[in-house]
Amino acid sequence: MDSSDSHGTSSPLSTQTRLVTAGRDTASQKGFVNPPVVHGSTVLYPTAADLHAHRGEYSYGRHGTPTTKALQQALMALEGERCAGVGITPSGVSAISTALLAVVKAGDHVLVCDNAYRPTRLFCDQMLKRLGVETSYFDPLIGAGIADHLRPNTAAVVVEAPGSQSFEIPDIPAIAAVAKQHGALVIDDNTWATPLYHRSLEQGVDISIQAATKYIGGHSDIMFGTISANAAAWPKVSEAIRLLGVCAGPDDVFLALRGLRTLEVRLARHYQAGLEMARWLAARPEVQRVLHPALETDPGHAIWKRDFTGASGLFSIVLQDAPQAAVDALLDTVRLFGMGYSWGGFESLVIPFDCASYRTATAWNPGGPALRLHVGLESTDDLKADLDRGFAAFNAAR
Repeated sequence: MDSSDSHGTSSPLSTQTRLVTAGRDTASQKGFVNPPVVHGSTVLYPTAADLHAHRGEYSYGRHGTPTTKALQQALMALEGERCAGVGITPSGVSAISTALLAVVKAGDHVLVCDNAYRPTRLFCDQMLKRLGVETSYFDPLIGAGIADHLRPNTAAVVVEAPGSQSFEIPDIPAIAAVAKQHGALVIDDNTWATPLYHRSLEQGVDISIQAATKYIGGHSDIMFGTISANAAAWPKVSEAIRLLGVCAGPDDVFLALRGLRTLEVRLARHYQAGLEMARWLAARPEVQRVLHPALETDPGHAIWKRDFTGASGLFSIVLQDAPQAAVDALLDTVRLFGMGYSWGGFESLVIPFDCASYRTATAWNPGGPALRLHVGLESTDDLKADLDRGFAAFNAAR
């Protein structure tokens, strides 16, 4: 069995099939379905001539192994034809920082959507600032109006679709078209939908990153990041990975590859269950509104429907105005929704959030306390019953 796209058939394989087959070479693995977990640093050369010429598929553990190659091939198949290469990193934040360092230099300017993942903002405002790179923020709903914010020295535009916590959907094709006219690269945080449901490289994005800790891993047991790039950006990304010494451990690489094989079936369940829970919550009297772009009532639904083929299990709700004690009563009562700062695993999660203090281009004033929920793989009936108990405690404490 090999990893060719046709796989011996007369027509290209579907995405679901490529997720299962890409990156597999059972002949070289002595018949085993999965590649070995290669724990290695030193690669030996058979002759002095090979050493001098650097001949060999692998040169050093940090630069790649059969395990990392299998994962990279599978991820490239998922990303689509516009993907020229995939870099792997030890966390989602390292994917963000490496991608940015790959494309900026002292004196450059970076534009970042105002609803970006907060560690992205912190890296720009602290590390990039110390390196002489200026960052400014823009309304994620600005679309082609991004032209008014681009400068001659704007090197990159960072978008997130949908935005972290508040779930606005930017018009990525419009933003990318304008950025390209000005010579700026576009970086997309594509963690929420993954390339399975959002092929951002096909919409004009140059670099697509994921916190593969989330849905790629899928089991809340690894820290991992990926950086996928088109032909224009891949040489920059590849060079940055090499110069920064970025690499991920072999066991996490293997677990990411194992998670990738079941991404389609898991994410389909998260999508269906998340949307069911979002609709149920939208009908609750304790909830002012639900922030989920796949809902027909969401302001970003039209763009989501145009640019995405699915959604995940992550969304937010705004509760009716209530004191913190009532929110805490809800959080302390639920049992199936754990409190934790990640998502994408098999378990359901909930956290309170307030992004008002760090928004700079837009105002966050939802009119009530907000919660971000991740709907896992539990029974939705059980999850509804769990939240029903939480809402009873919320109402009693108001």
